Amino acid sequence: MSKLGRFKALPKGPTGGVQLLLIQSVDHLGKQGDVVQVKRGYALNYLLPQGLATIATSHHQRMVEKHKSRLQEIEKARLTTLRQLSEAIAKQSITIEANANDEGHLYGSVNASDITASLKQAGFHITTDQVRLEGPLKELGLYTVRIHLHHDINAELKVWVVPTVTGDEPTEKPAEKAAAKPAEKSVAKPAEKSAAKPVEKPVAEKAAKK
Repeated sequence: MSKLGRFKALPKGPTGGVQLLLIQSVDHLGKQGDVVQVKRGYALNYLLPQGLATIATSHHQRMVEKHKSRLQEIEKARLTTLRQLSEAIAKQSITIEANANDEGHLYGSVNASDITASLKQAGFHITTDQVRLEGPLKELGLYTVRIHLHHDINAELKVWVVPTVTGDEPTEKPAEKAAAKPAEKSVAKPAEKSAAKPVEKPVAEKAAKK
C-alpha cells in the first residue's frame, strides 16, 4: 500500500470537496479544530502528509479539543522549525541554467517548478505554491525570490539565472567574457520587479560567476 493509501476513501463535503479537520492552523484555510473543505489533490499532497489535517470525524474532533494544549505546543515547535528553515534558505543561493540570446532574454522561462527542483537538489523540500512569483523569470540575472513558509514567515532566496553551458563552447577567461558583452542592463521587466528583485550587474559578469 502506498504512503497515502489509507486516505483514498476521503469523506466528501456538501459542495463536493474533501472534508477534513485541521489539526494545525493553515494560512488562508482555517484555524486549529476547524472542519474545512478542500480539493482532493490539496488534501492528499499537502495537508494530510504534512500532518496539518485529518479525516473529519466526531472522534477526531473530540481528540483535537482534548489535546489542544499539546497541539499548540507542537505548532509552536513547528514555527520554530520553519523560522530556522527560513534562515537557512536566506543563506542559500541556487543556479538555474537556461537558453538565452545574446541580449540575455530567455527562449523559455524559469518558473516556480524550476526553483523548487533546484531547492530539492540542495536539500530543501518546498512546494511550488510556496514560491511566490507574479510571473516567470524571462531574463538572465540574479533575482531575490520570496519563499512563503507560514502566514508570518517568509524567506528570501537568491536565484541565479545563467546561460546554458554546452560542451562545444570555447573556454573564455572571465575578463574576456565581460569585455565581449554589453555593459549594465536591467534583468527584469517592470511588471516582473515585484516578483523578483534584479541585481544591476552585466549579464556576462553574472554568467562568469557561475
